[in-house]
Amino acid sequence: MGAADPVAPGPDAVQVSGSVPGTGVGAQADTVKPRASRPGNTGSLARRMMLIAAGWISFLLLAGGLALNNTVTGIVTRNFDEGLSYVLTGMIGSAEIGADGEVFFIRPLGDQRFMEPNSGLYWQIRAKGHEDFPSRSLWDRSLDVPAGHFDAEPHVYDSDQFAGEPLRVLERSIILPGSNTQWMFTVAASRKDLNDQIKMIRSILVYSFVALGFGLMLMSGMQTWYGLFPLRHVRRAIQKLRTTGASRVNDPLPREVEPLVNELNALLAHTERQAEEARTHAGNLAHALKTPLTVVMNAATAKAPDLADTVIREAAVMRRQVDHHLARARAVGRRAVGMSRAEVWPSLEAVLRAVERLYTQARLDLDGPRDIVVAIEKQDLEEILGNLIENAAKYGGGSVFVTVDTTKEAQFCEIWIEDDGMGIPEAERIRIFDRGARLDTGKPGTGLGLAIVRDVVEIYGGTVHLDESEDLGGLLVKLRLPRIPS
Repeated sequence: MGAADPVAPGPDAVQVSGSVPGTGVGAQADTVKPRASRPGNTGSLARRMMLIAAGWISFLLLAGGLALNNTVTGIVTRNFDEGLSYVLTGMIGSAEIGADGEVFFIRPLGDQRFMEPNSGLYWQIRAKGHEDFPSRSLWDRSLDVPAGHFDAEPHVYDSDQFAGEPLRVLERSIILPGSNTQWMFTVAASRKDLNDQIKMIRSILVYSFVALGFGLMLMSGMQTWYGLFPLRHVRRAIQKLRTTGASRVNDPLPREVEPLVNELNALLAHTERQAEEARTHAGNLAHALKTPLTVVMNAATAKAPDLADTVIREAAVMRRQVDHHLARARAVGRRAVGMSRAEVWPSLEAVLRAVERLYTQARLDLDGPRDIVVAIEKQDLEEILGNLIENAAKYGGGSVFVTVDTTKEAQFCEIWIEDDGMGIPEAERIRIFDRGARLDTGKPGTGLGLAIVRDVVEIYGGTVHLDESEDLGGLLVKLRLPRIPS
């Protein structure tokens, strides 16, 4: 690659990918894009937080209330049963067998309610073949104790045998000394006091848990309002951007909102860069077209005899400038999408096939891994490779070697393009990237190919560097592109 002359895409350049859609003003004027509809919201954050809080508070209070109710009810019931057990133990300790074989108490039970009819506290001793021995409180009633079973341990249960007076019954089977008879000792008490205690406890629990739930919901509402309040600061900060022309959100905000604000600031910075690049492209294009237009205008005003040749020559200059800036604009727009990706190997094979058809005398070799994907649009990748490989085939000695390398940095892919030509002097390797720079004016070209390559590669975050090939002796182009991990 002796006197290198980068070639811009043109009628005689390598065209691998499809043509770029036209961007003429007339074509745009015929198409009216519908206004983008406002995306629907996904609901209120405050309402979501309140619903979640209400659900969890209700669930936990209900579960806790049921557990506490069961626990307290069980404790009260056990205390009630222990009182009955105390009376039953006293009955058994005071019972004796008389000379007639009947049971009697050697000392009276201490509770006065056993002496009052229908007092709600009763005892009874029963045995098969013997008369019942009841408390006076039973009066003309008796406790209906199931027969035919032996309770070695105290047995407690609820009974509704007395109309309007539910009972708690404790019984135990005993064989007293001096007798072979199985005596059933029974003590019963009205459940009214027990039920009243349980009802009172449940009322306290219900009122307490309702008050607790109301308090928790109020606290959750205040927490939601206070917790989401910084979002109002974000809204005011964004409004400030729109009304005051500020370029960044610099207001102090909570740590949890910082990532959102940082992303917003990054988006604003990106938009500023895009706008600045657009202004720069427009300014550069206007400046580049100003001189050719002035030449054409002067020639037309002076009615120069070579007006046609002048128009053709200056139109070619303007076309090259337009192609250059359109390539940069396409690359900037595709990079802004953020989803650019292209497979390196298929693009290289497509470019090599196209170059082999144009330069049949050139020998092109390709080596490296086949599964590399880079973060660049396929059309831009093929345009870059087409410019570089075509230049190597055009200005080299006939051999072109392309190597894909990913061993140095996992985040990047390097593509080496080597030829066996004369190379480029080290002092000229930086200048050759300038627009219109050509070292070999004897071959057709515009001098914009490498300028387009450099600009597009840098837009995507890559680099292009010229060196000397150790293997072939000609020029070595090191193309470094951001890689997408496989």
